[in-house]
Amino acid sequence: MKLLIIEDERELSESIANYLAREDYLCEQAFSHNDALDKIGVYEYDCILLDLMLPDGSGLDILREIKRHNLASGVIIVSAKDAVGDKVEGLKAGADDYLAKPFSLPELSMRIFALMRRKNFSNDNNLHLDGLTIDLLGKQVHCQNNVLDLTKTEYELLLFLIENRNRVVAKSAIAEHLSGDMADMMDDYSFVYAHIKNLKAKLSAAGCAEHIKTLYGTGYKWEE
Repeated sequence: MKLLIIEDERELSESIANYLAREDYLCEQAFSHNDALDKIGVYEYDCILLDLMLPDGSGLDILREIKRHNLASGVIIVSAKDAVGDKVEGLKAGADDYLAKPFSLPELSMRIFALMRRKNFSNDNNLHLDGLTIDLLGKQVHCQNNVLDLTKTEYELLLFLIENRNRVVAKSAIAEHLSGDMADMMDDYSFVYAHIKNLKAKLSAAGCAEHIKTLYGTGYKWEE
C-alpha cells in the first residue's frame, strides 16, 4: 500500500513514516504545498495523509486539486485544527476521514486500514475472490485450505492486481506501486517480471486457478 504524507513538521512526518513502514506501508513524504502538488501530479497513491496548515499554502487547496483531477487516492486529513467547522469543511471538500492532532500512531494506522478496506474491499476484513481468501488484518492468503507463503512484495503485488481486476496494469504502474519514486531510476522493470513469475508459481502450487494474464508489451491483468 503506497502512501503520501503531506506534513511540514519533519519530525512528525518522519515518525509517521517510520511507524507505517514497520506496518508494511510504502511511504513517501512532502513537506510543502508545492512539493505535494508536484508528487500527486506525477505519482499515484492509495492513501494521502494531509495536513491543512502548510507553510506555502492550504491543504484544502491540495484536496480540491485531488478531487478536480478525480484521483482515486483516499484522503485522511491530519490536522491540529480541531474545530467542528474545520472538520465539516474538510469532509465537504472530499476528505474520507479527519484525525485531529495529537493522535496515536496505532490509531492512524487503523484509520488507514479501515479506509482502504472500505474503498477497495467492500468494508470486509476478509476478501473472498476466485477461490482465494485474503485476511487483510493478518495479511495471510489462503487457497484450497493452503496458506500461501508470500513475501511482503508478493502480497502487495497480489492485492494491487486484485484491486485493479479485469483491467490491464502496466509494468511501470506496478513498479511505481512496489518501489515508489525509485522506479524512475530503474533501467527496466525486470524485477516486476520476477515477482509476477514467483507469485504465479506459488498460486499454482497451492491449487489456485490461473488468473494473472500477461499481455506482452503492455502489462498484466487479473481476470476473474
